[in-house]
Amino acid sequence: MLNDFRYDTSFNVLITSISKKTPLIKAVRKAFIKIGNSGKIYGADANFDCIGRFFVDSFWMIPKLSNLTIDIVIQFCLKNSISCIIPTRDGELVFFATHKSTFNKHGISVMVSDLAEIVVCLDKFLFYQKCLYLGLPAIPTSLDLEKLLNDFYVVKERLGAGAKQIGIKLLLQDAQKHSLSLGVPIFQPFIEGEEYSIDVFVGKNGKAKGAVVRKRDLVVHGESQITTVFKYDLLEQNACKWAEMLNLYGHAVFQVIIDKNDQFHIVECNSRFGGASSLSIEMGLDSFYWFFLEMLGASLDDYKFIPSKHTKKQVRYAEDLIIDDNCF
Repeated sequence: MLNDFRYDTSFNVLITSISKKTPLIKAVRKAFIKIGNSGKIYGADANFDCIGRFFVDSFWMIPKLSNLTIDIVIQFCLKNSISCIIPTRDGELVFFATHKSTFNKHGISVMVSDLAEIVVCLDKFLFYQKCLYLGLPAIPTSLDLEKLLNDFYVVKERLGAGAKQIGIKLLLQDAQKHSLSLGVPIFQPFIEGEEYSIDVFVGKNGKAKGAVVRKRDLVVHGESQITTVFKYDLLEQNACKWAEMLNLYGHAVFQVIIDKNDQFHIVECNSRFGGASSLSIEMGLDSFYWFFLEMLGASLDDYKFIPSKHTKKQVRYAEDLIIDDNCF
């Protein structure tokens, strides 16, 4: 079996919506080195002043999504010999999934699931309906609060990041009141338990390579600031099964609550690389390396997922970068 094979190759990659996602950029660069790629990392963002532009080889101030067309992106990729694209923001996943086949026709691989799966994962009500159909243990989700019977409730936006304007452990009357401040609210029963994130990678063959469970020790504005790997074989196995049943591709992150009876409750699934997913790469879930391998035509059957024998903790913190002013 082949493992960590190095190609003598050169290809360029475009990472979109780089914002301040320096850990993601560094993880892609690490995969470049591992695979033996001498190409460049292009970073795109609609904000010229984004932090990420200082960490890529070349920056593209991309038009805002409302003004972006497939032709603009194709032309940029062809002009700069870009072979693959890594979208990183929920709001752009539909665009790249919609045009995935067009990119493929131009020899450009995109690390994104198909459109139907993206739409389901972005819509919390549709996600619950899909999980219900597949028999997956998702938290009951309703558009009508009166259809749920529980002591406490969670109220959140149907679309978009779940942590934004979320109401947690609300009484019925408070849940009704909170919903009035949201655009399209959805309602869920509040379930007491421990919340975990599970990173999964699924290859082109629809098979999950593996999963890494993370305990979110400290969450700030919906993102993990301190995260610890948590070995949980059954949850890892289930997350792989769920990702395959949902027909996902590439990197995905499940949020799961485990209650006092050790029952799993799927909160949501983000069908992209997460804010703290770089920890899972350190644990051996080599998503970008595997994505590049498949782009080069390799079979992932020849590459095993070998988890680190040591559990790891990730602490996200601010760090200064000092550069010559004339460099940018």
